[in-house]
Amino acid sequence: MEKQVKRIGVLTSGGDAPGMNAAVRAVVRTAVSQGIECVGIRRGWNGLINSDFVPLNASSVSHIINKGGTMLYTARSLEFMDRPGRDKALATCRLLGLDGIVAIGGDGTFRGALALSRQAAEAGLTLQTVGIPATIDNDIGCSHYTIGFDTACNTAIECIDKLRDTMQSHERCSVVEVMGRHAGYLALYVGISVGATAVLIPERPLDFDQDIVEKIRRARLAGSTHYMIVVAEGAGSAVDIAKRIHEEVGIDPRVTVLGHIQRGGSPSARDRETASRMGYRAVMSLMEGRGNRVVVTRDGSITDMDMEEALQMVKPFPMERYQILGALSITRD
Repeated sequence: MEKQVKRIGVLTSGGDAPGMNAAVRAVVRTAVSQGIECVGIRRGWNGLINSDFVPLNASSVSHIINKGGTMLYTARSLEFMDRPGRDKALATCRLLGLDGIVAIGGDGTFRGALALSRQAAEAGLTLQTVGIPATIDNDIGCSHYTIGFDTACNTAIECIDKLRDTMQSHERCSVVEVMGRHAGYLALYVGISVGATAVLIPERPLDFDQDIVEKIRRARLAGSTHYMIVVAEGAGSAVDIAKRIHEEVGIDPRVTVLGHIQRGGSPSARDRETASRMGYRAVMSLMEGRGNRVVVTRDGSITDMDMEEALQMVKPFPMERYQILGALSITRD
């Protein structure tokens, strides 16, 4: 007979992403609707180590669906990576009487959840975990989409559209660095959306002459007098790229690093709706006795899968989009 779920915890860990609050809200309200108590763990896994928590109810999560960031705060915990740190976390789980935890974040968050659940089992404690993917990089292998990506793209697009206005007025080249330390999803999506002259991503080796110089030349021959280069932070420094453009082409680029502005702001409709569906699914998974799962989007549907299997998956990069960008950037924009 499955153990009845009476009380669960919810936390956000790693980098923040717009829509995390919507996911927290969905977890709490779904739990309440099913007669389950919910405890908010603050500051990620550190909250379990330090007993930093707050009881949550339907009213606690009112008016947060439209807010960026996370009401539970977030952090990365080095102490939690080691067994003694997880022992402290398990002590808090025992103290609170938690039957399960919903962890909202990325791969690192899920690895921590799986390690905690396994360590709990070794200690004779049943603690099921469910992960919800939330990262603006959209680089979680098991899920086609992650919470926060759409909002981050829209934020970057809005900033670049404004930059284009001034670059066009002064007939200049703009080099814009967007987030994406190990993944170019954000840069490529944004680059296509703003009609960039060139996009640099970590998944593709840089051929400076063909990828940048030749594209600027073709754009100039087509009549353009301003150029937009989008660089994923993992593909190189925007400052270095701009310096090289100046040396090899003779134009004087302006550099803009969007940085953490991409993490903030009110989440888009897509992120709010996806986060709400994922939060609901996470709680239902725990209720149905399916622990150590990750909630994922697959072909437009929300489902869940084994967490260990999910962590082994690698997302194929949509290189056909890079080919689309090449075709669309030949002529004047």
